[in-house]
Amino acid sequence: MTSIVIAQTTVNDEDKAYGLARAAVEARLAAGAHVDARMTTFYWWKDAVQHEREYRVSFKTTEEKAAELEAWVHANHPYEVPQWILLPAVRASEEFLAWVVQETTAR
Repeated sequence: MTSIVIAQTTVNDEDKAYGLARAAVEARLAAGAHVDARMTTFYWWKDAVQHEREYRVSFKTTEEKAAELEAWVHANHPYEVPQWILLPAVRASEEFLAWVVQETTAR
């Protein structure tokens, strides 16, 4: 049975965030994507705590498309080690699931 997942990454540039979101939808790797408002992120990198202003991009896709989307995001992402988190949708309406499946199917 097909299920929906939400895949997330972050990027420090608003235009790049919009570009990743739009291009993934155009490529039918995600049925939709949203870019969250700018946030501040703290993390370890190269033996020091860093902080960055970032935008989170959340992609709505199917579990079957997730690996393809992940490979695409990693190939198009500006970071050396991009965040990649996959969250299962515990419940989704049948109508929404049908829409996600339809929009991530090649035409």
